[in-house]
Amino acid sequence: MFLFTLVLGLLFLQEADNLKCRECSSAPFGICTQTTTECPSLSDRCVTATKVAYTGGMFNERNVKSCIVAELCLNFSVNNGTHRLLYKSSCCSEDLCNAQTDYPEPDNKFTPNGKKCFSCQGENCMKTLYCVGDENYCFKETGNVDGVSLTDKGCVSEALCSDQFSSLTQLTGAKFSCCQGDYCNSASSASPALLLLLVPLLFSNLFS
Repeated sequence: MFLFTLVLGLLFLQEADNLKCRECSSAPFGICTQTTTECPSLSDRCVTATKVAYTGGMFNERNVKSCIVAELCLNFSVNNGTHRLLYKSSCCSEDLCNAQTDYPEPDNKFTPNGKKCFSCQGENCMKTLYCVGDENYCFKETGNVDGVSLTDKGCVSEALCSDQFSSLTQLTGAKFSCCQGDYCNSASSASPALLLLLVPLLFSNLFS
């Protein structure tokens, strides 16, 4: 599975004498040992974040500190029925301002909110997915990996449907769209689903 891979060049431009942040990325359930890093030229925020990934009945949690662009200071949940990714961040803009030891806790509610979207299971992209928590939008994501066209669908928080976030998606080569209304992300069949092509590209520097 192509998941949490590839590095988005936007976050790794040539370093400049700009913001300095604490940096660390824990192994699942591990301790995040902090170091100091000088941020790339376009990374104008320090971030402290928690990422929780659910697959079936299993989950793993990672704590992260790093440099980040302001547009990625988000809190969100994205869910395709098989996998759910929760991300909670706290950002600041002064040198070493993310040195605190506490990490934000994502809202991990699994209570259905009444929203229904299409999701993909194999080549069937007509499966009903009952959205949970703050997942009030449907999404559709398409991309190309090794010459194969892939599609993913599901539920997503409003934060990933913002204009600022959409402007960054053009750099990944994937197409990501949101809509409101039950089953608004279309019922057409597609090639095998690929979990969250886009989101891991934008956040991969945090999840390594």
